[in-house]
Amino acid sequence: MLGLPDGVIACLFDLDGVLTETARVHAAAWKRMFDAFLHDRAQREGRPFVPFDANADYAAYVDGKPREAGVRDFLAARGIALPEGAPGDPPEAETVHGLGARKNALVLDLIARGGVDAYAGSRRYLEAARDAGLRRAVVSSSRNCQAVLAAAGLEPLLEVRVDGATAAAQRLRGKPAPDTFLAAARALDVPPAQAAVFEDAIAGVEAGRAGGFGAVIGVNRLDARHRADLAAHGATRVVDDLAELLA
Repeated sequence: MLGLPDGVIACLFDLDGVLTETARVHAAAWKRMFDAFLHDRAQREGRPFVPFDANADYAAYVDGKPREAGVRDFLAARGIALPEGAPGDPPEAETVHGLGARKNALVLDLIARGGVDAYAGSRRYLEAARDAGLRRAVVSSSRNCQAVLAAAGLEPLLEVRVDGATAAAQRLRGKPAPDTFLAAARALDVPPAQAAVFEDAIAGVEAGRAGGFGAVIGVNRLDARHRADLAAHGATRVVDDLAELLA
Protein backbone atom coordinates (compact mmCIF):
# COMPACT_ATOMS: atom_id res chain seq x y z
CA MET A 1 0.00 0.00 0.00
CA LEU A 2 1.35 3.41 -1.00
CA GLY A 3 4.73 1.91 -1.88
CA LEU A 4 5.18 0.30 1.55
CA PRO A 5 5.69 -3.35 2.53
CA ASP A 6 2.71 -5.45 3.58
CA GLY A 7 1.96 -5.07 7.26
CA VAL A 8 3.11 -1.45 7.57
CA ILE A 9 0.26 0.57 9.07
CA ALA A 10 2.00 3.78 10.21
CA CYS A 11 4.19 6.46 8.64
CA LEU A 12 6.75 8.43 10.65
CA PHE A 13 7.88 11.49 8.69
CA ASP A 14 10.88 13.72 9.25
CA LEU A 15 9.95 17.37 8.72
CA ASP A 16 12.69 19.43 7.07
CA GLY A 17 13.47 18.10 3.62
CA VAL A 18 10.77 15.41 3.70
CA LEU A 19 7.51 17.25 4.29
CA THR A 20 8.58 20.89 4.01
CA GLU A 21 11.09 22.82 1.96
CA THR A 22 12.79 24.16 5.06
CA ALA A 23 16.01 22.16 4.67
CA ARG A 24 17.37 24.85 2.34
CA VAL A 25 16.39 27.50 4.91
CA HIS A 26 18.19 25.59 7.67
CA ALA A 27 21.25 25.11 5.45
CA ALA A 28 21.34 28.85 4.72
CA ALA A 29 21.03 29.69 8.43
CA TRP A 30 23.79 27.24 9.37
CA LYS A 31 26.05 28.74 6.69
CA ARG A 32 25.48 32.33 7.79
CA MET A 33 26.09 31.46 11.43
CA PHE A 34 29.17 29.28 10.90
CA ASP A 35 30.73 31.56 8.27
CA ALA A 36 30.54 34.56 10.59
CA PHE A 37 32.01 32.53 13.47
CA LEU A 38 34.76 30.97 11.34
CA HIS A 39 35.67 34.29 9.72
CA ASP A 40 36.04 36.05 13.08
CA ARG A 41 38.07 33.14 14.49
CA ALA A 42 40.34 33.03 11.43
CA GLN A 43 41.04 36.76 11.73
CA ARG A 44 41.83 36.48 15.45
CA GLU A 45 44.20 33.54 14.90
CA GLY A 46 45.73 34.75 11.63
CA ARG A 47 44.59 31.65 9.74
CA PRO A 48 42.88 31.23 6.35
CA PHE A 49 39.08 31.42 6.41
CA VAL A 50 37.48 28.18 5.17
CA PRO A 51 33.71 28.67 4.84
CA PHE A 52 30.96 26.24 5.76
CA ASP A 53 29.77 24.22 2.75
CA ALA A 54 25.97 24.40 2.70
CA ASN A 55 25.80 21.11 0.80
CA ALA A 56 28.63 18.81 1.93
CA ASP A 57 29.09 20.10 5.52
CA TYR A 58 25.35 20.41 6.08
CA ALA A 59 24.69 16.84 4.97
CA ALA A 60 27.67 15.35 6.80
CA TYR A 61 27.52 17.12 10.16
CA VAL A 62 24.23 18.86 10.96
CA ASP A 63 21.32 17.58 8.88
CA GLY A 64 18.72 15.77 10.96
CA LYS A 65 20.56 16.17 14.26
CA PRO A 66 19.60 18.17 17.36
CA ARG A 67 20.92 21.71 17.05
CA GLU A 68 23.71 21.46 19.63
CA ALA A 69 24.87 18.12 18.20
CA GLY A 70 25.19 19.77 14.78
CA VAL A 71 27.29 22.57 16.24
CA ARG A 72 29.45 20.13 18.16
CA ASP A 73 30.00 17.70 15.26
CA PHE A 74 30.89 20.37 12.70
CA LEU A 75 33.30 22.13 15.05
CA ALA A 76 34.95 18.80 15.88
CA ALA A 77 35.45 18.19 12.14
CA ARG A 78 37.33 21.51 12.02
CA GLY A 79 39.35 20.71 15.13
CA ILE A 80 37.57 23.38 17.18
CA ALA A 81 36.46 22.83 20.78
CA LEU A 82 34.17 25.32 22.52
CA PRO A 83 32.70 25.31 26.03
CA GLU A 84 29.32 23.57 26.10
CA GLY A 85 27.58 26.45 27.82
CA ALA A 86 23.94 26.11 28.87
CA PRO A 87 20.54 26.09 27.12
CA GLY A 88 19.88 29.71 28.10
CA ASP A 89 23.07 31.08 26.52
CA PRO A 90 22.45 34.19 24.37
CA PRO A 91 23.33 34.18 20.65
CA GLU A 92 26.48 36.23 21.26
CA ALA A 93 27.96 33.61 23.63
CA GLU A 94 30.87 31.71 22.07
CA THR A 95 29.66 28.35 23.35
CA VAL A 96 27.98 25.35 21.73
CA HIS A 97 24.59 26.51 23.00
CA GLY A 98 25.35 30.11 22.04
CA LEU A 99 26.10 29.18 18.42
CA GLY A 100 22.94 27.06 18.41
CA ALA A 101 20.96 30.09 19.56
CA ARG A 102 22.51 32.20 16.77
CA LYS A 103 21.48 29.63 14.19
CA ASN A 104 17.93 29.41 15.56
CA ALA A 105 17.49 33.18 15.48
CA LEU A 106 18.62 33.22 11.84
CA VAL A 107 16.30 30.39 10.77
CA LEU A 108 13.30 31.97 12.48
CA ASP A 109 14.04 35.24 10.68
CA LEU A 110 14.36 33.46 7.32
CA ILE A 111 11.08 31.56 7.89
CA ALA A 112 9.27 34.75 8.93
CA ARG A 113 10.46 36.59 5.82
CA GLY A 114 10.07 33.77 3.30
CA GLY A 115 7.29 31.57 4.68
CA VAL A 116 7.25 27.77 4.57
CA ASP A 117 6.15 25.57 1.68
CA ALA A 118 5.24 21.90 1.83
CA TYR A 119 6.47 19.72 -1.00
CA ALA A 120 3.47 19.11 -3.26
CA GLY A 121 4.26 15.40 -3.51
CA SER A 122 4.54 15.11 0.27
CA ARG A 123 1.17 16.80 0.79
CA ARG A 124 -0.40 14.40 -1.71
CA TYR A 125 1.21 11.43 0.04
CA LEU A 126 0.00 12.57 3.46
CA GLU A 127 -3.53 12.94 2.11
CA ALA A 128 -3.37 9.49 0.51
CA ALA A 129 -2.02 7.96 3.74
CA ARG A 130 -4.86 9.55 5.71
CA ASP A 131 -7.45 8.33 3.21
CA ALA A 132 -5.96 4.81 3.33
CA GLY A 133 -6.24 4.72 7.12
CA LEU A 134 -2.50 4.74 7.83
CA ARG A 135 -1.39 6.29 11.13
CA ARG A 136 0.76 9.42 10.71
CA ALA A 137 3.36 11.18 12.86
CA VAL A 138 6.04 13.80 12.34
CA VAL A 139 9.42 13.24 14.00
CA SER A 140 11.80 16.20 13.98
CA SER A 141 14.76 17.41 16.00
CA SER A 142 13.52 20.99 15.49
CA ARG A 143 12.00 22.91 18.39
CA ASN A 144 10.21 24.98 15.75
CA CYS A 145 8.34 21.97 14.36
CA GLN A 146 4.82 23.05 15.35
CA ALA A 147 5.27 26.54 13.93
CA VAL A 148 6.58 25.14 10.63
CA LEU A 149 3.71 22.65 10.34
CA ALA A 150 1.18 25.41 11.00
CA ALA A 151 2.80 27.73 8.46
CA ALA A 152 2.77 24.96 5.83
CA GLY A 153 -0.82 23.94 6.62
CA LEU A 154 0.11 20.33 7.44
CA GLU A 155 -1.07 20.05 11.06
CA PRO A 156 -4.48 18.54 10.21
CA LEU A 157 -2.80 15.69 8.30
CA LEU A 158 -0.71 14.46 11.25
CA GLU A 159 -1.84 12.75 14.44
CA VAL A 160 1.33 12.86 16.56
CA ARG A 161 4.26 15.29 16.80
CA VAL A 162 7.60 14.32 18.38
CA ASP A 163 10.01 17.25 18.13
CA GLY A 164 12.93 18.91 19.84
CA ALA A 165 10.77 20.03 22.74
CA THR A 166 9.43 16.50 23.19
CA ALA A 167 12.94 15.08 23.12
CA ALA A 168 14.11 17.50 25.80
CA ALA A 169 11.09 16.84 28.03
CA GLN A 170 11.35 13.05 27.72
CA ARG A 171 15.17 12.94 27.66
CA LEU A 172 15.21 11.24 24.27
CA ARG A 173 18.49 10.92 22.41
CA GLY A 174 18.60 12.64 19.03
CA LYS A 175 19.13 10.97 15.66
CA PRO A 176 21.02 8.77 14.73
CA ALA A 177 19.67 7.15 17.92
CA PRO A 178 16.17 5.77 17.22
CA ASP A 179 14.59 7.20 20.39
CA THR A 180 12.38 9.88 18.80
CA PHE A 181 11.02 7.53 16.14
CA LEU A 182 10.34 4.88 18.77
CA ALA A 183 8.51 7.49 20.88
CA ALA A 184 6.30 8.35 17.90
CA ALA A 185 5.50 4.68 17.29
CA ARG A 186 4.56 4.30 20.97
CA ALA A 187 2.33 7.37 20.78
CA LEU A 188 0.53 5.80 17.81
CA ASP A 189 0.43 2.43 19.61
CA VAL A 190 2.12 0.74 16.64
CA PRO A 191 5.08 -1.70 16.87
CA PRO A 192 8.22 -0.46 15.07
CA ALA A 193 8.05 -3.40 12.63
CA GLN A 194 4.69 -2.07 11.43
CA ALA A 195 5.89 1.50 10.90
CA ALA A 196 7.82 3.15 8.08
CA VAL A 197 10.35 5.93 8.59
CA PHE A 198 10.67 8.68 5.95
CA GLU A 199 14.01 10.54 6.11
CA ASP A 200 16.23 12.75 3.95
CA ALA A 201 19.18 12.82 6.36
CA ILE A 202 21.84 10.17 6.86
CA ALA A 203 21.41 10.42 10.64
CA GLY A 204 17.67 9.87 10.29
CA VAL A 205 18.07 6.85 8.03
CA GLU A 206 20.51 5.37 10.54
CA ALA A 207 17.95 5.98 13.29
CA GLY A 208 15.29 4.15 11.27
CA ARG A 209 17.58 1.19 10.74
CA ALA A 210 18.63 1.09 14.40
CA GLY A 211 15.00 1.12 15.54
CA GLY A 212 14.03 -2.01 13.64
CA PHE A 213 11.30 -0.32 11.60
CA GLY A 214 9.41 -2.13 8.87
CA ALA A 215 10.71 0.19 6.15
CA VAL A 216 13.09 3.14 5.91
CA ILE A 217 12.27 5.39 2.96
CA GLY A 218 15.18 7.64 2.00
CA VAL A 219 14.13 10.94 0.40
CA ASN A 220 16.89 12.31 -1.80
CA ARG A 221 16.67 16.09 -2.28
CA LEU A 222 20.33 16.53 -3.26
CA ASP A 223 22.17 14.45 -5.85
CA ALA A 224 23.24 10.98 -6.95
CA ARG A 225 25.90 10.78 -4.25
CA HIS A 226 23.38 11.49 -1.50
CA ARG A 227 21.01 8.92 -2.99
CA ALA A 228 23.77 6.31 -2.75
CA ASP A 229 24.64 7.40 0.81
CA LEU A 230 21.02 7.02 1.94
CA ALA A 231 20.94 3.47 0.61
CA ALA A 232 24.34 2.63 2.08
CA HIS A 233 23.29 3.82 5.55
CA GLY A 234 20.11 1.76 5.75
CA ALA A 235 17.34 3.06 3.48
CA THR A 236 15.27 0.16 2.16
CA ARG A 237 14.10 2.34 -0.73
CA VAL A 238 15.16 5.78 -1.99
CA VAL A 239 12.92 8.23 -3.85
CA ASP A 240 13.38 11.79 -5.03
CA ASP A 241 9.82 12.72 -4.07
CA LEU A 242 7.10 10.99 -2.06
CA ALA A 243 4.76 11.22 -5.06
CA GLU A 244 6.84 8.39 -6.61
CA LEU A 245 5.37 6.07 -3.98
CA LEU A 246 1.85 6.80 -5.24
CA ALA A 247 2.54 5.53 -8.77
